[in-house]
Amino acid sequence: MNKNELLTSSYDYELPAHLIAQHPVQPRDSAKLLVYNRETDTTTHTTFKNLLEYLPIECDIFLNDTKVIKARIFGKKKSGGRVELLFNKPINATDYLVMIRGRVKIETELFFDDTLMATVTKLNSDGSRVVRFKHHTKDIRFEELILILDKIGHIPLPPYMHRTDNKEDEIDYQTLFAKNAGAVAAPTASLHFTPELFEALEQRHQTHKITLHIGAGTFKPVAVENILEHPMHSEYFHIPLESAEILKSEKPILAIGTTVTRTVEYFSRTGKVDGECDLFLNPYNRPKRVTHLLTNFHLPKSTLIMLVSAFVGREKTLELYHEAISKNYRFFSYGDAMLII
Repeated sequence: MNKNELLTSSYDYELPAHLIAQHPVQPRDSAKLLVYNRETDTTTHTTFKNLLEYLPIECDIFLNDTKVIKARIFGKKKSGGRVELLFNKPINATDYLVMIRGRVKIETELFFDDTLMATVTKLNSDGSRVVRFKHHTKDIRFEELILILDKIGHIPLPPYMHRTDNKEDEIDYQTLFAKNAGAVAAPTASLHFTPELFEALEQRHQTHKITLHIGAGTFKPVAVENILEHPMHSEYFHIPLESAEILKSEKPILAIGTTVTRTVEYFSRTGKVDGECDLFLNPYNRPKRVTHLLTNFHLPKSTLIMLVSAFVGREKTLELYHEAISKNYRFFSYGDAMLII
């Protein structure tokens, strides 16, 4: 294997700023779709509404039913200094992993709307923080916190969207089948479905749900030069037993999104149906169970573009990305899609 596959810098590419999608197209399925057939080494350019024309009839579909929570909240310290907190995930019944914009130290108290308060209990070396939340002076569990965040929080748009969230994002940045609350980023490959297209998909294929609560780590860049030295973030996942039985079979499957791919591949390696998934797929750790992949276009030098490279190789991935750029595809969360069959 080419040693460049190991180098983070080899997964870089130049993207014109105007191709970073700031809003989704409407209707959702009018997004562009690049179809790459590995067997024939051919590329087709179409639109997402034609997805079913390119899916092999003999494949089951796996989707991530996580629901994005309003994870970004704004508050103040006792001193009056402003802070911004991005919820990441619960660590246990009372401790939560978060990111905080604003200088804090252990025991710093942060005050938010609706009498929500957070106390910093730990400062991690990666910049994340551990806090405990109180509501009306009482410790609260995750289920209670979500309800409060839903009232006072904001949709956590990715950092490359240089704008504040709005009411439309509460619908646009959520899949049609979002069910289990806990993600701070959407499984974006699923955002392209309209109700009509999704109904047609379910009529033609067996569909199965898994849950992976996407954390803030999904946006963390690979900072080391050797990709195998990257400390992969972990995210909570759950696979229903019915879905697990299909994964134990030899049925061809389409993973809709990188989060589904990582969850399925983690199960294929460990047999675990819930827990923390920290699997890093790349050309040195290729997929074993996922047959086909539907995904968006990802950031340079990210673990996600490395995951795509695990399917088709780094050089082909960059070739497809450059082709998409030349045809004005829109990139990242609200952007266009790629199908690898």
